[in-house]
Amino acid sequence: MQIQLDGKTALVCGSSAGIGLECARAIADIGAKVTLCARNEAALDAALETLPGAGHCRIVADFDQPDQLAAAVQSHIDDNGSFAILVNNSGGPPGGPIFDADSDEFLTAIKRHVVGNHRLAQIVVPGMKEIGYGRIVNIISTSVREPISNLGVSNTTRGAVAAWAKTLSKELGPDGITVNSVLPGFTDTARLTQLMEKRAAAEGTTADQIASDWIDSIPLGRFASAEEIGTVVAFLCSPAASYISGVCLPVDGGRLNVI
Repeated sequence: MQIQLDGKTALVCGSSAGIGLECARAIADIGAKVTLCARNEAALDAALETLPGAGHCRIVADFDQPDQLAAAVQSHIDDNGSFAILVNNSGGPPGGPIFDADSDEFLTAIKRHVVGNHRLAQIVVPGMKEIGYGRIVNIISTSVREPISNLGVSNTTRGAVAAWAKTLSKELGPDGITVNSVLPGFTDTARLTQLMEKRAAAEGTTADQIASDWIDSIPLGRFASAEEIGTVVAFLCSPAASYISGVCLPVDGGRLNVI
């Protein structure tokens, strides 16, 4: 199986912690040189030290500022060359019922996830075409298949990203560039802890009870580790996944009720 990414370069977004960092580690572990991208410079520097291999670097940029993000990535490419791999990932919107959401919450989320992803794709795809290799992987959510209660803005935004990615996969397929989306289920990260605490406060219970209820909904009986998500993403970035494109792949322990 052609799994190695020796000689390839990858831009992994939202990679100072959590799922993004584990994607970066997994991609680096199979040979790629990885550029981390997030807004917290100190956290990025600490994350950089944990990557296997050598030749990795980082870009400091704010995903809520797509123009600044695009300029920072373009400057890096101008100085260092093209990326063969793009992993789109950034922090999810705050939880809460969709009816109570302010319109600005939708605009912020769309700017961060849809516009940000789109600007990055526009910047990296020409280089992918030039080198003859391209993988774009988007970290979304199982809410693409089944909306998750009390995540109204997130559910809406994730669906938009999935539609964007599917459309892009059809346009870039003739160039041999694959575009896929990974849909993590409940994954043991700081964001999951925050969501459980917020749900517990709203329902007058404990975060431990919310965790127990959510675990009961998962056939495998546990939360995913961020590393398990990263492993799937690394595979989709590899030559072995060359005929997989346009899919939304749940990694959820069997929790979804849809096929």
